[in-house]
Amino acid sequence: METELWPARLHHLRRDSPNPEPLARFYGELLGDRVEALPGGSWLVAGRGRRLVVGRGAAASVPYFALELQDAAHLAAFRRRLEGEPFSSPLFREGAFALTDPDGRRVAFGLPAKEDPVAGGTPGRLQHFVCATTRLEEMLAFYRGLGMVESDRVLEEKALSAVFLRSDPEHHSFAAFRAPEPRADHHCYETTGWLDIRDWADRMAKLRIPLWWGPGRHGPGNNLFFMIEDPDGHKVEFSAELELMPRAMPPRTWPHEQRTLNLWGSAWMRS
Repeated sequence: METELWPARLHHLRRDSPNPEPLARFYGELLGDRVEALPGGSWLVAGRGRRLVVGRGAAASVPYFALELQDAAHLAAFRRRLEGEPFSSPLFREGAFALTDPDGRRVAFGLPAKEDPVAGGTPGRLQHFVCATTRLEEMLAFYRGLGMVESDRVLEEKALSAVFLRSDPEHHSFAAFRAPEPRADHHCYETTGWLDIRDWADRMAKLRIPLWWGPGRHGPGNNLFFMIEDPDGHKVEFSAELELMPRAMPPRTWPHEQRTLNLWGSAWMRS
């Protein structure tokens, strides 16, 4: 029986670091968001449509990401179909649960504990998370089993090298690339248009944070983007105009080449 995850959106994720407070302060300055201590030694960075938990752990790691479901009935029905474990987060109400993917990363499901903080600043809603993996076929099977819908795949000859999956009409809320070792790849903030990309890039200039890749336009998703690196080397993407796809739209296939990942020029090839 199909698991009724659809529709769900990325609500928050956790970024770990050996030095969590400085990393949280970095993100607070980067995004113009508030930073506050959480119980247990972790930190919250929160703004309009975006929430990041920063904890103590391996550099550049993302031990979990959390999806928001529609309401209590949606969450209860979804939980009945999956054997998950209780999940505790100060950002979710009681009743949240999680499963563990083939790389050992938890995927949590729940409902927000409170409304978003009122905040100004440049728009940039937390939109997707991407990982690198040595178990790409297993990861695809796992996330499709959760109820995500495959949007695009990238093939190197006949071998799978990347997959993009959606949990609502936006092109992907999760993606995975084949790589020599499993790791977090990047997370992304979706803006309202090209002028926001300009404004975020100008903000990077004022903060003396160089653009690591871009600006460009991805093939899968057709979105405008640029990326930077945080102090641990984890990539952060700012995106605009991400493609919308009906639930029934079948997946497409792209060749493993630089143009697939950047229609405008050079690309970050993970494998």
